Amino acid sequence: MLNIVDKAREERIPPIFRLGFRPFFLLASSYAVFAVSMWVWIFTTGASTSLSVPPLWWHAHEMLFGFAIAVVAGFLLTAVQTWTGVKGTSGIRLALVAALWLLPRILFWTDTPLSVIALIDGAFLLVVGWEVGFRVVKAKRWRNLFFIPMLAVALIANFASYATVKGMPPFSANALWQAMLWWFMLLISVMGGRVIPFFTAKRFQLDVKKSLLWLDIAANLPLVLFAVLSFFPLLDKQISLVLLWVGGVAQLIRLIRWQGYKSASEPLVWSLHLFYLALPVGMFAKALSIGSAWTSHTLIHLFAMGALAGVILAMISRVTMGHTGRAIYQGPRFWYAFLLLAMATIVRVVGPIFWPQLLGTWVVIAAVGWGISFGAFVVVFGPMLCKARPDGHPG
Repeated sequence: MLNIVDKAREERIPPIFRLGFRPFFLLASSYAVFAVSMWVWIFTTGASTSLSVPPLWWHAHEMLFGFAIAVVAGFLLTAVQTWTGVKGTSGIRLALVAALWLLPRILFWTDTPLSVIALIDGAFLLVVGWEVGFRVVKAKRWRNLFFIPMLAVALIANFASYATVKGMPPFSANALWQAMLWWFMLLISVMGGRVIPFFTAKRFQLDVKKSLLWLDIAANLPLVLFAVLSFFPLLDKQISLVLLWVGGVAQLIRLIRWQGYKSASEPLVWSLHLFYLALPVGMFAKALSIGSAWTSHTLIHLFAMGALAGVILAMISRVTMGHTGRAIYQGPRFWYAFLLLAMATIVRVVGPIFWPQLLGTWVVIAAVGWGISFGAFVVVFGPMLCKARPDGHPG
């Protein structure tokens, strides 16, 4: 990194804006606590708010296009520098990108026209795509162009989600949420396949198992198809069953090949395997409950809290340690946050399935676990994100 960064110029930039992971990991984790706390308060009390959109829509939209997409942006804006050798977004430019993300989150609580909020929200994704894309093209690292169409799909889905607030066709908000959740599962599957086996092997001096093309296709193709088929709710159940079983088995085989069973001594590694496990388990559970609309709906949280939020918490913890110049596996004790989020996920999924009459209780308990987990990240890792690297290197 030293050969692509002017160290003197770098030191004039506030540390929080020296690389993309810094502001976005801090913003996303802070927003995770705020957004879920507000949702639970609204859900349990029925209180009126100044929100300019329906609360349920806001909750679903902000978990995906607020919290989760911020982490994706932070990861991509950081990783693209490693992939390409081209200096990453930083300084005022990075601050403006972060502001584009933050502004819609604030404007939802005002009487700003929804069209204006949507345009700003869309501009954020466009700018992130540009910041990543032009570096990939400049360095001719074509393999990483995969993320540009992924961001384009997210942009279109985001605009469509705003249209559903006004009741505009052709798709319902629920179909879009389902599709975007599968979009995130595909992203986790692709990125997990790159980094989880690598992190595991590097930490425990293991041989990295070579990826198998047929296995990757069997694991990822069902996720792509589910994202598309979310818009066709009358799909034959037998097709869904086949896709769920094939995808779940393939995902489980991949996970076993990554040798997570050897990582029990390292929280920053076993947490990635534990939360990734929610993906195949979720697919198996959906297959077994395909005739129950309530169970199938509740299982959304196994994917959203377990696979998505869980992998996010594990990943941003490790990336923060590494990219702030610290010894990755000699950091603060954080295993309790991973376990709390895992237990919160189980409560949020299992409780409502077997005792739906206590839904409010399960939601509150799960929210407490969620809040402590991400709140702990803010407290423990937030100062690292706001300070210069202790080794004096840029980034």
